[in-house]
Amino acid sequence: MKEMTRWEDIKRKAQAEAMAKYGDLIDLPHPVSKKHPPLSAAQRAAQFSPFAALTGYEEAIRETAREVSLEEDVERELV
Repeated sequence: MKEMTRWEDIKRKAQAEAMAKYGDLIDLPHPVSKKHPPLSAAQRAAQFSPFAALTGYEEAIRETAREVSLEEDVERELV
């Protein structure tokens, strides 16, 4: 029971601190851009889709695998 009260006190303190810092912003309306129309849900989702952070990485991996395979083939032929 004491543990729950402790966490409740921590939560209340955090909420009070947040209100002290940002209370003046809570009731402001959501800003709407005059320059940019809102994105559709699909457009917003696309912003977070996977992307190739390292351009050419996959090709480099394939090339290395090809070279290793060729070296193994040569070694087998020599034996």
